[in-house]
Amino acid sequence: MTTLSADLEQLREKTRLLCAGFPDEYWRETDRNRRYPQEFVDTLTEAGLLSALIPTEYGGLGLGLTEASVIMEEINKSGGHSAACHAQMYTMGALLRHGNDAQKKDYLPQIAAGRLRLQAFSITEDKAGSDTTSIETAAVRDGEDFIITGHKSWTSRIDESDLAFVLARTSEKPVGKGTDKTHGLTLFLVDLRQVRAEQPDTLKVVKVRTMFNYATNQIFYQGMRVPASAVIGEVGKGFRYVIDGWNAERILLASEAIGDGYWFTQRGVEYANSREVFGRKIGANQGVQFPITDAYMKVRAADMMRYEAARLFDAGEACGAEANMAKHLASEASWAAANACLDTHGGYGFVDEYDVERKFRETRMFQVAPVNNNMVKSFVATKVLGLPRSY
Repeated sequence: MTTLSADLEQLREKTRLLCAGFPDEYWRETDRNRRYPQEFVDTLTEAGLLSALIPTEYGGLGLGLTEASVIMEEINKSGGHSAACHAQMYTMGALLRHGNDAQKKDYLPQIAAGRLRLQAFSITEDKAGSDTTSIETAAVRDGEDFIITGHKSWTSRIDESDLAFVLARTSEKPVGKGTDKTHGLTLFLVDLRQVRAEQPDTLKVVKVRTMFNYATNQIFYQGMRVPASAVIGEVGKGFRYVIDGWNAERILLASEAIGDGYWFTQRGVEYANSREVFGRKIGANQGVQFPITDAYMKVRAADMMRYEAARLFDAGEACGAEANMAKHLASEASWAAANACLDTHGGYGFVDEYDVERKFRETRMFQVAPVNNNMVKSFVATKVLGLPRSY
């Protein structure tokens, strides 16, 4: 792995020790029952790790994305699943970079202290899919408020959150050649406590069961009234603020996939060194060695790209290409490692007590979320290599 500073190694060790309190059996149980790992999230919150990106003046650790990525990696490398809490990391960018002073003073200290949870990002819609500029959820101005109406899919952890970012259209999508299709989208930071207390009928949450333990939902906004003070930045420019969060999200999820990749290779090696068939350890067979080794080298390469993307992000430099490539490489590497580990375990890889099948299901997500790998290829082809757009 990439050589880290002493401070980063201490952070890694701190995260590792906290994760040790949540062994395989814990994650197996939460997965089986599709239960939100509240105890785990509470432990990380109390330790201050989920406030890593919040400046010290607001009670956070004041760290960079590099440090945050190490935390996410170590959770998955320990056998856990960062999806329960990663949003509080990557959503911070929109608030920190584009929120006003009042919003920061009202929310950041409470988030850092664990009194408020910001885990929900409500963007995706069924019809629009990856074409975010085509979302139809509308926010209509009504005096000092906006009234939000529409439907969202894949809004995760809203029941576990006190605050949520909601992207809505405040003006019609521009049409015609040369127009800025991103204009007219506005980002809101919604206080869900007020909505639930004062207008619960305007927020309908429908849980969605997925192939792994992921607290995600469909959301129906039914005339939900939010104050104009909930607007992040300027009205109509929310798409740009969301993009800021996307780069952080891709880097953090790359880190999670890398953590999975190391977990799979370690478990594969351990099993190959202990399992005997035909009078010798199966790890002596090159047919077992080579897939594990190949996957490990891919994980190492993705790891380096992750650190480069995080370095650029922390330096305030353009990192869209690196963030996307890190996510792509890491997801492909973790999937290669997952298959090598499953093949090494043979039939036992499908048995839940070995945890391979659980992690196998979890790591498959990284190839399609938060952005499909084909979309990443299109981005690199057009934005980096200068090829013509295909869509």
